[in-house]
Amino acid sequence: MDPLSSLLSGIRAEGSVVSHAVLEAPWTIRFADGAPLTMVSVLRGGGTLLLPDGTEQAVGVGDTAIVRGPDPFHLADRPTSFNRPHVEYEIACFTADAACTAQELGGIRWGNDPDGATALIVGAYRASGRRHERLLRGLPPVLVINEDTEVCAWLETAAADAALRSAGSQALMDRLLDWALVCTLRTWFEQASSDAPDWYRGLADPMLAPALQAFHARPSERWTVAALAAESGVSRALFAKRFTEVMGRPPLTYLTECRMDEAETLLSDTDLAIAQIAKSVGYADAFGFSAAFKRHRGLSPSAFRAAAA
Repeated sequence: MDPLSSLLSGIRAEGSVVSHAVLEAPWTIRFADGAPLTMVSVLRGGGTLLLPDGTEQAVGVGDTAIVRGPDPFHLADRPTSFNRPHVEYEIACFTADAACTAQELGGIRWGNDPDGATALIVGAYRASGRRHERLLRGLPPVLVINEDTEVCAWLETAAADAALRSAGSQALMDRLLDWALVCTLRTWFEQASSDAPDWYRGLADPMLAPALQAFHARPSERWTVAALAAESGVSRALFAKRFTEVMGRPPLTYLTECRMDEAETLLSDTDLAIAQIAKSVGYADAFGFSAAFKRHRGLSPSAFRAAAA
């Protein structure tokens, strides 16, 4: 499995809050779910995202914004709406004391004017375990991608269709949001260039891609720089030089970091024995793995598992 697919496997729109909002200004929406990722697609009109650190990000027709959680944030038709009479909305359906459920909001059109100037598709994503955390570390607080207007029209039609069909409507919208998340992230990574995560830059490099694909497909093998270079069909020295230039660190440092990230996930999300985890991430025995894990994470695998629990 490629790194992006692996990281996205830990965050899905399964039973997500999916809302089709049609609004007439002035209005504000508070997102209080604490979701790892929230996606807002602007079908008509627009507004301003207000992040917890005070950052303002304008979004307009055709824009899809992905906001990294878990802190609450706002979307308003304009920042000044907070200081004058306006309609307030809140999405907080993942919290323990929420008065709504994902099924109740799934695909439902809401707002203060069916023919409002601004129309949005909003989706909040749940996470299972820790696998998604490495993905979040590679994202900015908010990213915005502009889509073709035909895509917006198709998305609005799909949302309206989901709202009309009671059977399977939640599943339809969940899969739609999963598809939209993958497409948006891939587009942003392609446009981000040097700001994209290192693993994505490496996969886009013709020399490094074969080696990275081999490592991520078979992480349990005992990889060396020479073995990775052989996968790419170049000399060890040339491979190591190119890898450090593109990825910002030597090959074995990257491999160790990936293995420690995967080990954290397995320690937190499974009941596998330490020896099993060691073997699955490329260590010959539990002793060597435990020493490496403690050196990089400051805790033994057992202590880390206990703290995570």
